[in-house]
Amino acid sequence: MAIGLLGRKVGMTQIFDEAGNVVPVTVIQAGPCHVLQLRTKERDGYEAVQIGYQDLPRRLASRSTRGHVAKLDSKRARARAKAGVEPVPKPDCEPQRFVREMRVPVEGVEVGQQLDVSQFAEVKRVDVVGTTKGRGTAGVMVRHNYSGQRASHGVKKVHRHPGSIGQSAFPSRVQKGRRMAGRYGAERSTMRNLVLVSVDTENNLLLVRGAVPGPNGGYLMIKETNKL
Repeated sequence: MAIGLLGRKVGMTQIFDEAGNVVPVTVIQAGPCHVLQLRTKERDGYEAVQIGYQDLPRRLASRSTRGHVAKLDSKRARARAKAGVEPVPKPDCEPQRFVREMRVPVEGVEVGQQLDVSQFAEVKRVDVVGTTKGRGTAGVMVRHNYSGQRASHGVKKVHRHPGSIGQSAFPSRVQKGRRMAGRYGAERSTMRNLVLVSVDTENNLLLVRGAVPGPNGGYLMIKETNKL
């Protein structure tokens, strides 16, 4: 199974397949990603590969972020070395803007290794994880697709209101789970089982059929689907 990649949403376009049909696709700039750390069952209780995407200028990175990817001299490091504690392998790369873990086996993966879109060459379908666009505080028609009230005579300035939200006599309260206005969007969302239409290894691009969460430029996680 492919480890997965991190990337950014470029935007949507359309291409033509071999039969001449129009295929709507989302263009994703994926990788190259650095392997920053390996999680093992012996030390962490689970297996995962931690990867990072897009270099972060060192002047903007905290010391802990820089120390995560490169060896820094410190009093604690010297004390641990004196005590005989073996240091954790470092990828020796620039600090990364976007860091996530992929729950995949770590066998055959090394810290500092670079991952690119070539690992998706034989993959047919992928899952894409992103953060949806934030809509702020939204009414019930936007947030829950309510149809609203009638736009006729007698409906006075409540055309977009939710209407009744409960019973008066019994149980004399608003029941739990009632869909109402409130904050909408800016949530983690996963689009499952998307067809991977094309892989451009030269420009590190993935073309997937359909839409993916988030705005243009938003960060994404792309991994091989497990729904097949």
